[in-house]
Amino acid sequence: MSTRTALLERFDTDRPVVGMVHLRALPGAPGFGGDRDAVRARALEDARRLADGGVDGIILENFGDAPFYPDDVPKHVVAEMTALATDLTDAVNVPVGINVLRNDAEAALSIAAAVNAAFVRVNVHIGTAATDQGVLEGRAHETLRLRDRLATDVAILADVHVKHATPVGEQTIDRAALETVERGRADGVIVSGPGTSVETPLADVESVADALAAHGHDRVPVFVGSGVTTETVDDCLEAGANGVIVGTALKEGGETTAPVASERVADLVATARAAGSGSPRD
Repeated sequence: MSTRTALLERFDTDRPVVGMVHLRALPGAPGFGGDRDAVRARALEDARRLADGGVDGIILENFGDAPFYPDDVPKHVVAEMTALATDLTDAVNVPVGINVLRNDAEAALSIAAAVNAAFVRVNVHIGTAATDQGVLEGRAHETLRLRDRLATDVAILADVHVKHATPVGEQTIDRAALETVERGRADGVIVSGPGTSVETPLADVESVADALAAHGHDRVPVFVGSGVTTETVDDCLEAGANGVIVGTALKEGGETTAPVASERVADLVATARAAGSGSPRD
């Protein structure tokens, strides 16, 4: 079975809620506080709270490392994230994904293969985007071939018109999604708002979901990747999303860098379960 058809089957539901473990600054980053144990402890506590609250998956991301390397992080970042990913996958019993910011798909895929993670998130998989790290170019051709060389079935979840960026060119988001799936061979796509915690336009979700379905890619899942809250998760799923990725709304006080709040996780997951109990949008 291909990774493309199997991505959703890696979760225990066909409408997964994926929580974020936003790592504190790692050693070598300007914000590192000098205590590796504190970074590890926060990551594991956040992961356990997410899993105990019922999320269907977790993404581990070096969120605290700003300003980010554009597309080739140093070896020490790969080493630190591999160690943390090993501990995290041992600590929770849900699928884990890896995202190496800003756009190091090679590092993410290598880490994921080493720790037997389920998927990676790639911010710019195809095309070109202008970002605060400069111009980023997708390297789907390298990422897919690396996956073959590593003999792994790690799935590729790729952003479309990724947040904190402006796509170069005038390609519509639905066309970009089709290119990401058909030519970039991504296993799933993510639609987001313009920035972290900013609400994702439902019209974009609908456009991408409709375009994929119209071209025979209805088995390729669409995730909403920013701004999802307990109040909006129902609307996201009704708009055609197969799942949601949630970070800020699950944190204490709704602050992105705060610890995960168990009650917020439970509330959002319960709302998503109730929303997902009906039939998906036609």
